[in-house]
Amino acid sequence: MLQKLFPLDKNYILRQAQTVMEEDMLELMVFELKKSYTLLYNPLMLMDETFEKILDTHEYPKDRLRMIYRQLCGVYRFKNGNNQLELLFDGRSHFDKFKEDWYSQLSYWVREMGNHEPYVKNMLRMTLLFDTDSRAEWSENQCKAFINQFFELKIVKRKGELRLLKMA
Repeated sequence: MLQKLFPLDKNYILRQAQTVMEEDMLELMVFELKKSYTLLYNPLMLMDETFEKILDTHEYPKDRLRMIYRQLCGVYRFKNGNNQLELLFDGRSHFDKFKEDWYSQLSYWVREMGNHEPYVKNMLRMTLLFDTDSRAEWSENQCKAFINQFFELKIVKRKGELRLLKMA
């Protein structure tokens, strides 16, 4: 069953495109996270223990990263909520267009959020510098709160359903 984050979350082609791209986009998020860490904390690229671990880690738990990805997917659908299909004259399908648009938007967002220390630190604790589930869970919650603040949105749980709302 599809979970809608807001009443008009009906762009099923976009949702399908986001789902198909999930694994690749998770890799993109981690790649951009490594770049953000380097720019914020180690611009000279000096090899210390932490930097080496960040660069050399390729296996990490992805379940919390998936939650962040899916939250960003919902934010994108909320901000681009029009499910009216436009006419395409370049021969692409709407599915392909949505994939391209989503890729470019997520790339931009993770680079922008990567300029903020709380995002970078919490994402690292959940992924590349993972040590315990409790710290990762705390970091996931902090990262979700940062995203809500960054986009001026709020996700609330009412009657067991998640709802995305615009902050006043």
